[in-house]
Amino acid sequence: MYTRVLVKLSGEAFAGKQGFGIDSEFLAYISEEIKSLVTAGVQTAVVIGGGNIFRGLEGTSMGIDRATGDYMGMLATVINALALQSALERLAQIPTRVLSAIEMRQVAEPYIRRRAIRHLEKGRVVIFAAGTGNPYFSTDTAAALRAAEIEAQLLIKATKVDGIYTGDPQKDPNVEFIEEITYKEVINRNLRVMDHTALTLCMENKIPIMVLNIHKPGNLLKAVSGQRVGSLVRE
Repeated sequence: MYTRVLVKLSGEAFAGKQGFGIDSEFLAYISEEIKSLVTAGVQTAVVIGGGNIFRGLEGTSMGIDRATGDYMGMLATVINALALQSALERLAQIPTRVLSAIEMRQVAEPYIRRRAIRHLEKGRVVIFAAGTGNPYFSTDTAAALRAAEIEAQLLIKATKVDGIYTGDPQKDPNVEFIEEITYKEVINRNLRVMDHTALTLCMENKIPIMVLNIHKPGNLLKAVSGQRVGSLVRE
């Protein structure tokens, strides 16, 4: 059983079937999934993307410069973080704190590493919002960075597929499933797991990455319990 983990959720998952905004059914579902970790005694941190509201790269097509677009994307992650915090506290009765890399004291605590660890030690779920606080870095990189900072034993990349494949399983039925792979192999084969910055951070800090299907109930708990689920990236 892992005792401290970080879960990376995509903004896309928050949109549910509607494809945009925040889906109340998914919020209720993911709250219960995260609650199962806390109930099992696992210190749980979360990083959320913002793609269900705004993607920084999409802004360039509107004439918005990259840095501004990235900041807009960071603010989108704060909206998702507040929604998840509310669901965890209201529906799952789990104490939760949002720590933002961009200071906005009226809605979230500023990100301070020691404070984040203290919250985790007290059994609170910690949601890291606003990415790294810097443009040009993905929320995957933010997840890897925060996982390293809090000394997480496992980074769970929650996706809509069952793990890592040699290609896109939703487009090509002949792709092969990869149960276990090294960081270097992922980078060399250019597999779509995380961007290279995030992978390198995990590799340097020896943080294993578990890629799994978040839409299968119980997968999170299985992953932290050491059961074989999804794909594992390690040394």
